[in-house]
Amino acid sequence: MDAISVIRTKRDRGELTPEQIDWVIDAYTRGEVADEQMSALAMAILLNGMNRTEIARWTAAMIASGERMDFAALSRPTTDKHSTGGVGDKITLPLAPLVAACGAAVPQLSGRGLGHTGGTLDKLESIPGWRAHISNEEMLNVLDTTGAVICAAGDGLAPADKKLYALRDVTGTVEAIPLIASSIMSKKIAEGTGALVLDVKVGSGAFMKTIEDARELASTMVALGTDSGVRTVALLTDMSTPLGLTAGNALEVRESVEVLAGGGPQDVIDLTLALAREMLDAAGLKDADPEKALADGSAMDVWRRMISAQGGDPDAALPTAREQHVVTARSSGVLTRLDAYDVGVAAWRLGAGRARKEDPVQAGAGVELHAKPGDTVTEGQPLMTLHTDTPEKFDYALKALPDAYDIAPAGTSFAPLPVVRERIA
Repeated sequence: MDAISVIRTKRDRGELTPEQIDWVIDAYTRGEVADEQMSALAMAILLNGMNRTEIARWTAAMIASGERMDFAALSRPTTDKHSTGGVGDKITLPLAPLVAACGAAVPQLSGRGLGHTGGTLDKLESIPGWRAHISNEEMLNVLDTTGAVICAAGDGLAPADKKLYALRDVTGTVEAIPLIASSIMSKKIAEGTGALVLDVKVGSGAFMKTIEDARELASTMVALGTDSGVRTVALLTDMSTPLGLTAGNALEVRESVEVLAGGGPQDVIDLTLALAREMLDAAGLKDADPEKALADGSAMDVWRRMISAQGGDPDAALPTAREQHVVTARSSGVLTRLDAYDVGVAAWRLGAGRARKEDPVQAGAGVELHAKPGDTVTEGQPLMTLHTDTPEKFDYALKALPDAYDIAPAGTSFAPLPVVRERIA
């Protein structure tokens, strides 16, 4: 077996054999296949696609490159959620303790932000003392004692994916649906959860800009999970507008705590409850009532225990940025559009995100929104506040915002897109 013959097969729109897939993933993980060769193969896959059999074998080969976790010793059924990423997507933070409060165990392996999309671990690291990296033994202990854990995946989990993901990021092949699907599902299947709910974002602030692409990705991942014995369902959710009223690390933690305390923006509450119901149903806990667990404080109790179990102080003050800049409405009327991508780029430029994986992030940086589409605004009214420790970043961030919103004349009718657009099972 050699890399060139594998590349040529996919370049010429052929179907890779199971033996070719097993060999190239293993050889790339060991360093026998060079980065430039895997880059060529990834581009061929982007351009020519893979069928269901190929994607399933590719995913299985990436799982086989590392360890598999086992939660059989837990007394609760396990269920997990994965989001394809967006702007203001803090849903994991209130969702994991909420589902745990309803009787499930939630092993949430999360990642960091890159570019305009935020990362769950970056958000939680704004809590003083909180640790993202814990051992498998610690993870099981936190799950057993609190019902939920949010942490970084260990190096032993699908190492082939970790190496390939970094390569895709610098070779223009991130958008390849077979590679997105296998990347996500190799980690989730290796994680060992019994059920999985996928939150596939669609819109300007998502990787999938169209409903057709989001549907294809969701269907591919649901098939991969189902074929591997994991009960899997996907929701296609809107990412044309930022979720909630914040985009940034500590800002989003603060908003998540508001939701757990019984408040918070309605779209965040609605999506959290929709995903919670899907997770509990998939775990066989159909009679659980997540709305009650949110209202009676039991979800907040799990949050506090979960944060404390990883060294965090749930009562500590969250970081705030040293400088703010207010963006005001340029006219009066009805706000009809607030672009998620533009807001995400502004938050990233303020210091909330990173251009490279090794870049630091500012805990307090980001964008705070004061209006959402459908709201009536007046000229000069604050639309958003920019937060950063480095005021020289304001000009660069503001360049992302001139076309970020539309205001129509007063009285204009407006019908927002639903938060959940489709369900695929």
